[in-house]
Parts: sequence; structure tokens; C-alpha cells
Amino acid sequence: MLNAPSQSFPTPGSQQRVASGGRSKVPLKQGRSLMDWIRLTKSGKDLTGLKGRLIEVTEEELRKHNRKDDCWICIRGLVYNVSPYMEYHPGGEEELMRAAGSDGTDLFDQVHRWVNYESMLKECLVGRMAVKPVVPRDCREEKKILNGLVSRSQAADAPATEGPRPPSYDWFQTDSSVTIAIYTKQKDISLDSIIIDNQDDSFRAETIIQDYSYLIHIRLSHEVQEDVSARIVENVGKIEIVLKKKENTSWKCLGHPLENHNSFIPRKDVGLHYRECQLISKEDVTHDTKLFCLKLPPSSHLQTPVGQHVYLKLTVTGAEIVKPYTPVSDSLFSEFKEPVLPNKQYMYFLIKIYPAGLFTPELDHLQIGDFVPISSPEGNFKISKFQELEDLFLLAAGTGLTPMVTILNFALTRVRSLRKVKLMFFNKTEDDIIWRSQLEKLAFKDKRFDVEFVLSAPTSEWTGKQGHISPALLSEFLKRNLDESKVFICICGPTPFTEQGVRLLHDLNFSKDEIHSFTA
Repeated sequence: MLNAPSQSFPTPGSQQRVASGGRSKVPLKQGRSLMDWIRLTKSGKDLTGLKGRLIEVTEEELRKHNRKDDCWICIRGLVYNVSPYMEYHPGGEEELMRAAGSDGTDLFDQVHRWVNYESMLKECLVGRMAVKPVVPRDCREEKKILNGLVSRSQAADAPATEGPRPPSYDWFQTDSSVTIAIYTKQKDISLDSIIIDNQDDSFRAETIIQDYSYLIHIRLSHEVQEDVSARIVENVGKIEIVLKKKENTSWKCLGHPLENHNSFIPRKDVGLHYRECQLISKEDVTHDTKLFCLKLPPSSHLQTPVGQHVYLKLTVTGAEIVKPYTPVSDSLFSEFKEPVLPNKQYMYFLIKIYPAGLFTPELDHLQIGDFVPISSPEGNFKISKFQELEDLFLLAAGTGLTPMVTILNFALTRVRSLRKVKLMFFNKTEDDIIWRSQLEKLAFKDKRFDVEFVLSAPTSEWTGKQGHISPALLSEFLKRNLDESKVFICICGPTPFTEQGVRLLHDLNFSKDEIHSFTA
């Protein structure tokens, strides 16, 4: 709901994606861009109407402020006067008014909860809701030690009965290491389900189980070395996290619980967590697209699941701005080989630089060695869609190729039932085509894969297909391998491309379950 008020946050033509579904944007008046909003917040003008005072707001008081010229909204316990922001909101005034005088947290989360509203609306802060804060349950598992082993702790906040069973954990030690064992009760758990960060006296291990998050959050009782490792015990759903001790002493307890320790709650109720990643390299891929390589801290473990994305955060003219990007690999072909010792500490991003934007020029100006905060992964793509899949069709425009890279890799290496994968890649000119030679090489090497390039502004020498996404192009492209083949279609690109593509796919009688859109 509280989308960043700018053409460049994200840009109308951005191919970066946040979730399936999308939203409508409205034209902004002249002088109502993100930069204009930032200038207004720094002007010293009283945007709350309270002359700098912060107040406690009761539910009764909140309900009174429900008009366009007097609109208060609560997000996660904080109340903002969003009336000054109305004309700067790309989603339009009506979208903001849906939450007028009420708690807008759920509406905010439905669209894109990743927006840093605390920074964007800090000058509009009225105060806090007058409710008692929830005190995290103090799980004192360290009192129950038997030969270094703690009895299994049940998650403090179990989900409803229809959700997955809550995990549990314990720990054990040797002279040189400490192992934390998480019992997920899920047989199909994988390493991309666990996210580990050990920074600033805070050890944090988040396990993603379906749409729930299980968090271990502890201040460790002793110091450990920087590098951390995780492994899966297959078929039993156990995750083991190994920490190396700095000193070979016996620990009497694992540590002291921090906020939300041992909680098991829906992911939508969990805030985004960031870690500082170092820029290692950036190189040109096309005339306006670059490949950025960032290195995770040695004390972090993070692998982005297929079809999901992370958020990069920068401070631009005093305001924190975040944008979603899908990690790729250093080249298309590195996805299709299994190195003996894969280095999971590096993350690669294909990013188009928009000269008139706010975020990407700032990113491009970073020097090697600078740091960029990167969030934990998010997204609603489910690899279960690939079960018994026979025909996979990919429709991409520009850097909308990025989610297709991991999807392509997964399909060709892991889906045994697959007969054919076809990519239709839309660009303006030949110079805009990302990794063209690699895509052509893959099509030559793997006969299950075909790629077609479509240009909207080709030169006279171009002999391939041209135009924009259309019924004629799609009806020819989307031919099943067999009449009853199980098909799945992924589409990603600028919002107009994706929205039109989805409409055309429905017109061609493809069902909602056969389509997944990654939209800006």
C-alpha cells in the first residue's frame, strides 16, 4: 500500500519483481516524485500537525482520522499521518484511503511489505498505538543440560492446526565446536530453507517451513569463529549448524534468548532481516546492464530458493530505498555444472542501470569494497509446480530474464518428466539481449531447450521475429509437446508486458494454475 512515491522506486519499466499479482499505478502530478517527497520531508514543515509531539493513539482516536485531509494509518503499531503523502503515492489516494483510520498492516503486507515505511514516513509519525507490547517468551533451555545436551524445546508460538508442525531444537558440543540441531519434522527440507547470521553478539537462524518461519535468536554464551556451516540430515528433516569455538572450553549453556527466540509464526508477520554484503566486482553485460558480484559475510549462510528474490538497500539523499532483485550466477553455464566445492558466499545480480533513476545510478557509483545490505529471500514461487511437468514455457523481457535463469537450471537438471523448455526473449535491439551467446549455446547443447528472440526495434539486418507480445506470437510459440502434456508458463518483465501477457494467456485458455507471473 505505502509504495515509494517515485518513477524510479521501482521504475515503470523495471524488470525486477516482488511477487505475483502486481498492482495498479496512477500518474503522478508534476513535482510529486520520490525526490520531491524527500525534499518536503527535509523542509522542516510540520507533516503531522502535532508540532513535533509524539502521542499514544487509542483505537477510538485512530478511527476519527479517516478523511483524505486527515488520514491516520497504523502500521505495525506505529501511527502515521499520511495526508501529506497522498499526492506522492503511485498507487493512488484510493489505495491509501482503504486503511484510513485503521490498522493497515495487512494491506501493506499484501502489496509489498519490503518498502521501508519507517524511513519514508518518519516525518509523518504521530506516535504509537496505546497497547501493551508483547513480551517475547523467555525460553530458558540452558537450565536443562544433560551431558551438554539440552532437552528439545517446543516453539513458543505454534501455528494453527492446519499449518505445519512446529519444529524443536537442541545443541551439543565437542572440545572445538558447538552443533545446533533443528528438528523440522519435514522430510523434504533443503539448505535454502535455512538462513544463518552471526553478527554483533546476535546469533540468528531462521528456518522456512512452507509459509512459516521458525527462529532461533540467541546471544551466544561464548565467542565463536567467523565461518559457519550448515548441513541437512536427509530424510529425517534435521538441520545441523556447526559453530567453531574460539576457545576450547566447555559451554555451560548455549546462550541467552533474544527477541522472538524459539518463535514459529507466519512469514508475513516476520520483518525483513538484512546483512552487509561487500561489492566484489561489476562488469558490463550489455550497454546498459551490469553483472554485480557481492560477497556474504563469512558468518552468514543464505541460498535463494528457485524463483525467489532478495532486496538491496541503499541510502539516497538521506532516505533508505530498497529494490527487489533475483540472484543469478556469474554466467548461464555455471548453473549447469556441479563444482566439487561450490562457493555459496557470492551472490550475482544482473541489473539494468537507469540514468534518470535514483537507485541504480547510486548502485553503479559504488566502489569495489563498499557494502550493500541484502535481505533474506522472499517470494511465492513453488517448485511443486514442476511435479510431472512436461512442457515449460518462459516469457521474458529485458532483465525479466533473471528469474528464468534459476528456473531453467532447475527444470533441466532436476525435473525428470520434462520434455521441452522454450524461452521467448523480448528486447528492443540486438544489443539489449542479455547472455545471447550463452542461451544459443545451451540450446545447441541441450535439445530439450529452445530460445526465440523477439525485437521491437530491430535493424534492417535482423532476420528473426519482431514486434511486441501478441496473440499471434504466443499461439505459435505455446505448442504443447503432446496434446495432453502438463504445461507451466512463467512470465516476467515490465509491468505492462507482464499484465498484457497474462491476459493473452488466459485468452488462449491457459488456467491460472498453469501461469506464474513475476511482476514489477
